[in-house]
Amino acid sequence: MSAALLEIDALVAGYAQPVVGPVSFSVAPGEIVGLAGPNGSGKSTLLGAIIGSTRIFSGSVRRRESLRVAMQAQVPSRLDEMPITSIEMLRITGADRHAAPAPVRPLLDMRLDRLSGGQYQLLNVWACLGCGADLVLLDEPTNNMDLRVEASLADLLIVSREEGRAILLVSHEHDFLEKVSTRLVEVGR
Repeated sequence: MSAALLEIDALVAGYAQPVVGPVSFSVAPGEIVGLAGPNGSGKSTLLGAIIGSTRIFSGSVRRRESLRVAMQAQVPSRLDEMPITSIEMLRITGADRHAAPAPVRPLLDMRLDRLSGGQYQLLNVWACLGCGADLVLLDEPTNNMDLRVEASLADLLIVSREEGRAILLVSHEHDFLEKVSTRLVEVGR
């Protein structure tokens, strides 16, 4: 395997039948690779193939040995009653609360069930970025975010890239993808 953290080669993946592919690309340290494409083109399915939650029909997913991966789901799970604080969640995920960026710090003492949708989304992204993973998979991280929080997210992703972390990013917001990605991979076209 090359210096890449992840190599996708002619991958066809799905569930009962193929949803995405064939698609090929690699992700190197310090890259933010944006996955672009229309709704239903298989971007989330592709992330699932990388973590082993969707079926691979053909092709391959090769991960660097000892690669640490974190994933933020498109709709992070949250119970109506969730009496744990953001600090406790970060402790569970292994994310460093002391290194939390400025937009996340005011959320640290709040209960998860008291956060807005955008705040909860940002906290989940930090839980992935702050846990020491080599590769972070983000599926629609801007969901529920207002423009101010989205700008903070963009800054956070750029800083993470500069630290050498690789990010694979799915978003329907093409402007956001272009702003933060080092390159785009079209899926389903």
